[in-house]
Amino acid sequence: MTSLIIIIAILALTFALLIFSKLPPAAVFIGALTLTITFKLAPLEDSLKGFNNPGVLTIGALFMIAAGMYSTGAISILSEKLIGRPRSVLKAQLKILPHIAFGSAFLNNTPLVAMMIPVIRDLSRSCGLDAKKLFIPISYASILGGTCTLIGTATNLVISGLVNETLERGGADLPHMVPVNMFDLSLVGVPITIVGLLFLMTVGKWLLPSSPASFQLEGQVSRRMFRVELCVEDHSPLIGKTIDDAGLMESDGFTLLCFHRGIERLEVTRETILMAGDTIGFSADIAGAKSLWATIGLKPLYSTKEQKANRHRHHLVEVVVSRRNSMIGQQISKVESEDRNFEVWLVGFARGEAAMHYPLRDAVIQAGDIALLEVKDTFFYRNRNETEFSMTKKLRGATIQRTDKALIAFGITVAMVFSVAFGFMSMLNASLLAAGGMLLTGCMTLPDAGRSVDFATLMVIASAMGLESAVTASGLSAHIGNFLGVLGGDNAYTALAVVFLGCILMDAMVTNVASAVFMFPIAMTIASALDVSFMPFVVTVMVGASCSFISPVSYQTNLMVYGPGKYSFGDFVKIGVPLSLLVGVIAVFLTPLFFPFQV
Repeated sequence: MTSLIIIIAILALTFALLIFSKLPPAAVFIGALTLTITFKLAPLEDSLKGFNNPGVLTIGALFMIAAGMYSTGAISILSEKLIGRPRSVLKAQLKILPHIAFGSAFLNNTPLVAMMIPVIRDLSRSCGLDAKKLFIPISYASILGGTCTLIGTATNLVISGLVNETLERGGADLPHMVPVNMFDLSLVGVPITIVGLLFLMTVGKWLLPSSPASFQLEGQVSRRMFRVELCVEDHSPLIGKTIDDAGLMESDGFTLLCFHRGIERLEVTRETILMAGDTIGFSADIAGAKSLWATIGLKPLYSTKEQKANRHRHHLVEVVVSRRNSMIGQQISKVESEDRNFEVWLVGFARGEAAMHYPLRDAVIQAGDIALLEVKDTFFYRNRNETEFSMTKKLRGATIQRTDKALIAFGITVAMVFSVAFGFMSMLNASLLAAGGMLLTGCMTLPDAGRSVDFATLMVIASAMGLESAVTASGLSAHIGNFLGVLGGDNAYTALAVVFLGCILMDAMVTNVASAVFMFPIAMTIASALDVSFMPFVVTVMVGASCSFISPVSYQTNLMVYGPGKYSFGDFVKIGVPLSLLVGVIAVFLTPLFFPFQV
């Protein structure tokens, strides 16, 4: 009884801290796990089982694979081809949500949504779309798509790991239980995803919040504007596109100033077709300049050296010209012919707050001018004792994607999916091999691989699995299972509905993975009491714990869009409750058809 009271107190404190405090979830869960170890509520090896769980390790590898897809531009290229530039929210949802759902079925949805947030932000700005109508849907679409396959969400992988651990411990008294295969969930997940997406694109129109008409970016009035001049590369994917379809006409971060073809200045319209060698001038703030510089197919116009390959290794820096700079008094157009100690490529130039109204080639360099430069690693070494610049600041979040490796990254990811789908190897084995393949082929660097892994998320998952051991060992899961069993009665369908309801209620209080690991032993207890197969309950726990729509804190992707979309807690409740009920009805109805109670 003492251990039961202690675990209840620990869980209550955990829930309270997650809901009412600003502590990171990882810190809360690690603290809770520490308390269970301190009070010896479960054997130490059980408390730490999450830190060597194959599902947790698989999730870490999937973060790296997604990083490889992003760093090579594979995600950006697919986005451009599949999404384009929609002109209404409905068209945007029709093009974006199915693709996100499909991608989330095969890639961990957390890094996928992380990659899509800047894409959605840019689309909403350049196409004039309401961002609030897009950010919640991309999170929900990724969650729905994740219910379609074993690798779709962390929840599925963790529950699959718990099933395998239970089978390894074995016993004749276990309800019918078999390992979960790659596409077992598809039988239930695909119908749920289709109906859920239709709900978001129809009923969601009225339930999703709208941005106020006066919405502006903070600090927009006082930002410094740079004149940015770039040209279209040979063999650029932008060739043949209209300037509007390429997303270069205007944005909150930049506006188009001029367009030159050869020595001729053209009057540009949205239908102007881009050609190799076209020169485009922009007025851009820092964010806009970073976006333009990273655009696949554009390159800086002026440099001290001829542009070379391997631009993905270059950096974007902001510098201030010092009074002792050797280039003071020279026109920018004359600088590129000079022999310099370092190689730099001029991206943008600013003098004062407003962008310069004349071409950069005519600008005479003065002390105090601010420039955005593309540089190599050697720039930082050679410039450490130089007096050319009074300030040098590397701009974070600005990278050039290595598009020559995009096909390789895509091929590695497809090979990983098919090797698991056809049973050639386990998900952990395939994902680790794929991550290694990304490194060996140069699709990503070792530092990028390390930075891509969200260790805070992994710590939450591993700690939640340790808490589950304490919940089971203390007898709390049995008590809750008995209570839910009473609610479910002798009817297996009612019991299944009660398990689903328990999952989404716990989702609203804690994370989806914590909900899954807490409900797993409870669902097994209910199945044993009813003497029915455990498999429909496994699938229901996977779906119920994954479909975390009601609270922004219950799922990582919800938290990721919470800030960019400027949502309130009530925004998630308003659309999340009816969507959860809809998914629950479908899951409880379909699951026993494909996974019968009696085997």
